[in-house]
Amino acid sequence: MKPQFPSAQEYSTQTARYPALTVVDIRAEQAAVTEAYRNQVLVDVNNDCMRLSVFEGEYRWHHHPDSDELFMVVAGTLQIDLADGNRMELGAWQSVVIPAGTVHRTRAIGRTVNITYEKAGAQTVFVEVVA
Repeated sequence: MKPQFPSAQEYSTQTARYPALTVVDIRAEQAAVTEAYRNQVLVDVNNDCMRLSVFEGEYRWHHHPDSDELFMVVAGTLQIDLADGNRMELGAWQSVVIPAGTVHRTRAIGRTVNITYEKAGAQTVFVEVVA
């Protein structure tokens, strides 16, 4: 099954699924994902948001010009390729911050679950990277 990725506008205009003061069962949320890719805003925190990403395979090259992005892997293995040729690999309960403007792509090794924090409404720019 090939993942269906959102457009840049769909990504940046997504609203939080739950309001403040709501207990969110993240384990149940990720267990309910049956498609090959889902990235959804669960809650807003100040001017930022917390996303739950569950996916398999490779995401597109992109960057967020106006927001850092924190990745925290909950389950599985996540590789993050950088346009400069470097690659990071995160396992469960490891995290990294990708600075604003850094071109990157994520690759899930098997089914991977990660939490991301970024500016709410962060702009996403998809790019082509020549390896």
